[in-house]
Amino acid sequence: MSRENGRNPKISYSGSCIVFVLTERLVRRLADKSDVLIENFKPGTMEKWGLGPAELYASNPGLIYTRVSGYGQTGPYSSRPGYAAVCEGMGGFRYVNGCPGNPPVRPNISLGDSLAGLHAALGVVLGLLARDQLRNVTRAELGTKNEGRTKRTGQVIDVAIYEAVLNMMEGIVPEFDRLGKIRQPSGTTVTGIVPTNTYPCADGKHVIIGGNGDSIYKRLMLSAGRPDLATKEYETNADRVKHQKKIDDAIADWTRTLPSHEVLARLEAVSVPAGKIYDVRDIVEDDHIKARGMVEEVKVKKEEGKEWSVKVPGMSPVLEETPGETKWAGPDLGAHNREVLQDELGLAVIDLMKLQAKGVIGKTVLMAMLLCGCGCGYQYFNEII
Repeated sequence: MSRENGRNPKISYSGSCIVFVLTERLVRRLADKSDVLIENFKPGTMEKWGLGPAELYASNPGLIYTRVSGYGQTGPYSSRPGYAAVCEGMGGFRYVNGCPGNPPVRPNISLGDSLAGLHAALGVVLGLLARDQLRNVTRAELGTKNEGRTKRTGQVIDVAIYEAVLNMMEGIVPEFDRLGKIRQPSGTTVTGIVPTNTYPCADGKHVIIGGNGDSIYKRLMLSAGRPDLATKEYETNADRVKHQKKIDDAIADWTRTLPSHEVLARLEAVSVPAGKIYDVRDIVEDDHIKARGMVEEVKVKKEEGKEWSVKVPGMSPVLEETPGETKWAGPDLGAHNREVLQDELGLAVIDLMKLQAKGVIGKTVLMAMLLCGCGCGYQYFNEII
């Protein structure tokens, strides 16, 4: 993924180049031209193939070698296979997610995979920044002589899925260390914060209300017609924790008498944080989300003469001067074979045919490459097969 003017025009190659068993030689050549390598094999696999950090740093000392695995590259569990579901358990998330007395609950997404991807992306950015600093130090130490270029400035970024999950677990570790407390599942509430919960409404919908700030809580209870719960006895969060059920029951008794839109309108009028629970239809149809550009319509391709598109989440965070957008929904499998194997690595047509014969690239993809590449190769290909 060579960078040009701060951009990575080839960042999609590793995913779109159709790879069954790309040979060690080709991977080495591609890694030599790259800033970043990302792999998520079981630890030891890349080394077994002769493509570990030690081998690749010999020819590209500036490579940011990013590794994502269940348990990390070191430690007694490193050799275990690890999926997000299992690692969410080890990271502590599954234990606190659910209702007291019931089995732990899995959210209907692979949260651990997404968190690991975010940590990997951040690790790559940190690695690139550190590389620039190391290169500056190298230049200062060795001047502009060629030998300064061979000093290793890249590094391995080791991302464990369970650690990415653990990193999101707020204060569970210091709570246990200093107070001996093990945070328990709490259903729709959050331990030690009152009130913040999900409440039923007259139209069968639910709203989330976060009234845990002291002044916010007072406004909430006055709006709910319960000034008796806005007295000094309930003034601070520590006070309210002692009466959590009483407070939650009072709020629920109020919300049940009104449709959800009326509850939200009344709370918005007194600046109490509240909102409905969105399903995906609510998300794509919401005016605020549309105004922020957080659902994009991306063109995919033409099929049977018709171009179709798909909605995807927009780019976040939003950069003021250089906001991002999704240019495309992704290439067809093997769409960049020609750019990678011919243009980037300089393989000749005969080399591509050998790769096809070994099953490294598919026959159909090779045919398309030759059709768009050169007629003579296409003729030769026909003669061979």
